[in-house]
Amino acid sequence: MRSPGPSVSPVDVLARSHRLRPLELAPWIVAGASFYAFDIYLPLGAQILINVLFALSLDLILGYAGIVTLGHAAFFGVGAYTVGILAVHGGWAEPITGLIAAGALAGLLGIVTGLVILRTHGLTLLMLTLAVVFMLYEAANKATHITGGADGLQAFEIDPILGLFRFDLFGRTAYLYTFVVLFAAWAFVRLLVHSPFGRSLTGVRENVTRMHAIGAPVRRRLVVAYAISATLAGIAGGLLAQTTQFVGLNTITFERSGEILIMLILGGVGRLYGAFIGPPLFMVAQDTLAKNEPVFWLFYIGLLLVLVVMFARGGVLGLIDAVWAWLRRHGR
Repeated sequence: MRSPGPSVSPVDVLARSHRLRPLELAPWIVAGASFYAFDIYLPLGAQILINVLFALSLDLILGYAGIVTLGHAAFFGVGAYTVGILAVHGGWAEPITGLIAAGALAGLLGIVTGLVILRTHGLTLLMLTLAVVFMLYEAANKATHITGGADGLQAFEIDPILGLFRFDLFGRTAYLYTFVVLFAAWAFVRLLVHSPFGRSLTGVRENVTRMHAIGAPVRRRLVVAYAISATLAGIAGGLLAQTTQFVGLNTITFERSGEILIMLILGGVGRLYGAFIGPPLFMVAQDTLAKNEPVFWLFYIGLLLVLVVMFARGGVLGLIDAVWAWLRRHGR
């Protein structure tokens, strides 16, 4: 008889999942190369990176915890308005501390709303997330003396980063600044989803009854995940405000929530790297189609989404996996 091989402990499995695979460096190589190859599009590139961070925050609760939401723009908008209000009314234009404040207030909103809406499930939860974003939109629209109302907060200045790197018209500083913040957020989220906490979120998504049966604090973990996601979304909103030096009501609309959901679905939900594929694909397609078909470009975006949903279950990453599996089956 063959002697059984050494057993593999759960700790060993977690340790292996933390190992960085070479393919995971691909998005960062592309983003770094884009700084030099597409230097005239750096403002657009910075906005793409911001939406990658926004989609990454959504993927944490949708893809891993199974929380379906249409109100994620509430946290994005709170982060953006925090930066704008501090700069316009508070004279606080330091970018790093402003970004921390944006994330903190959005995270606080995530805790408060999460304690309420995460008591519900299904359609009720979905409607409550919509209610949050609608309420905040109307509050921002009404408080014109603070938020600027429909005109927004315009032309406020943000101090140089660390007192050295001033935001320039060509978007170089904005791109690199956004790149660094996104990298830090990605490293944190990657560590989180491969941790026991992240595994428990996946367990809740797959079988919440079983997680209750083994004594896991399901609701508490969902609220924590929701707050972390809200914090990251607030940071993304703060980045948009700092890099464009403008905050408007469009940062806190249902449409923005829908757009980021579409971007994540295009890339692939619950894959961590779907957030890196969907936003560039959507925004480049949007920019190209809006130039060539200024009236009907939304039709083509909708058609793209239909094709992905019908023929690429799991988004672009799911399609890549399917093609790779087919090639391996046929020995190519």
